[in-house]
Amino acid sequence: MEDDMRSIGEMARDSGLGVSALRFYDRAGVLVPAWVDPVSGYRWYEPEQLEEARVLARLRRAGMPLADIRLVLASWSGADTDLVGKLLRAHLCRLEQGLSDARSEFSALRALLDHRENVMPSLRMATVQLSIAAPELAAALDTVRFAASTDPELPMLGGVLFDIEGNSLHVVATDRYRMAVAQAGIGGYDGSRVQVIVPTPLVDGMRALLDGEEPVRLSVDGDRVTLKAGDRQAAGQCLDHDFPEYRRLLPVAGERRALIDVAVFREALETGPVRSDEAGAHALSVLRVEDGGTVTLCADGDDGPNRVAANREFLLDALAAGARDRLILEHGAPTAPIAIRRPGDEGTFSILMPVRLED
Repeated sequence: MEDDMRSIGEMARDSGLGVSALRFYDRAGVLVPAWVDPVSGYRWYEPEQLEEARVLARLRRAGMPLADIRLVLASWSGADTDLVGKLLRAHLCRLEQGLSDARSEFSALRALLDHRENVMPSLRMATVQLSIAAPELAAALDTVRFAASTDPELPMLGGVLFDIEGNSLHVVATDRYRMAVAQAGIGGYDGSRVQVIVPTPLVDGMRALLDGEEPVRLSVDGDRVTLKAGDRQAAGQCLDHDFPEYRRLLPVAGERRALIDVAVFREALETGPVRSDEAGAHALSVLRVEDGGTVTLCADGDDGPNRVAANREFLLDALAAGARDRLILEHGAPTAPIAIRRPGDEGTFSILMPVRLED
């Protein structure tokens, strides 16, 4: 083997393609390594393949179909640059047409949304006073806080939803990739449903007050929310946005359920095999939830059924937020969310969106 050949790790670093992507394109016959170690199976690439890999990364980011990418690379180093130009122009035309169609559809959706905003009643403008046990509210906030968004482009997700209805308070947070829901019993309120989005800094201020055992008082007056604990209080403005209808996002019971030992599962996640997502920015854990109620971490190359990939950091956060020695991990189809629930407390849970595997 020549000394100037590139390992798959070096190729991934210099090309913008993740290691898992390079393996996928090898199996697809698009970018085949120059040499594969017959013992370890490790892939090595010629230096001139770096340019092809960078071209492939750009085409991939532009969303070009795999069949066209294969033709572009087959013609890239040859004399048939005319075919490459035609393929690039054809794909650009498809993208432009797709963007035009998307603009038309979004204009129609915007008109429908404007109409709905004019006719739907608000759940925010109300006056509410209720009591709640401090430990119960503290546990609920600890369960959901990790899932609140920090994306400035989605300010409506930059807080925790307080959903008050009947004798229950549901607190909800989501950043689109995960969602956490917890509930707590309340007293002193029997009015209609009220929702407010409490910004995360105020949520943190409220949580700091919940160090006792006595009930605390929560009040909502229009767009202002206040939590009183004895002679201390945290108060501020609610976010002037509408939170997504989270009840429509709740998962149905998964086909496969496994009771997991949290400490054992956490260690397996921290030390077990991982893959990279498409951008190479996040470590993914690939799980298989068996019908018999066990969870297996899949090694690279394990292409069996019932696999689902999830962001490993998000899984670890959900385990910590579950605050139990044992939790239930639930999963159905490969494209369905993963649910992590507390045994005997079905109203408190986290859901994680799966990550598509390239292979």
